[in-house]
Amino acid sequence: MFERIKGNEFIVLYSTVTQDELEYAPNKVKELVKSLKADSTEFIELTEETVDLATEYIEEKVVGQTSYADCLHIDLATINRADFLVSWNFKHIVNIERVRGYNSINIKKRIQTVRNSLIKRI
Repeated sequence: MFERIKGNEFIVLYSTVTQDELEYAPNKVKELVKSLKADSTEFIELTEETVDLATEYIEEKVVGQTSYADCLHIDLATINRADFLVSWNFKHIVNIERVRGYNSINIKKRIQTVRNSLIKRI
């Protein structure tokens, strides 16, 4: 997957939430992110809409309050129409029961449902 990203097959979406989490990432991951070409990345902004949606996921008990950043990742991918949401977080993001919870709220709000990764196809 990372070779395909380096080959410009995808545009990687990132945000301040991603930047905050990268602060604690292993050096190997930090170096990989630094090696990405500018034309294969797109910075996406947190908005009132993403904050409201994250709050709703928590209020509806899809996840707990401590998973707020995970909710923001989901929201950013959803609202920015990402084709995939890549994550190693099997507890709060890559979890079928959680995805069903996120999607039930998204369907109610008539917005895109959560798929699988924070990578946008070119």
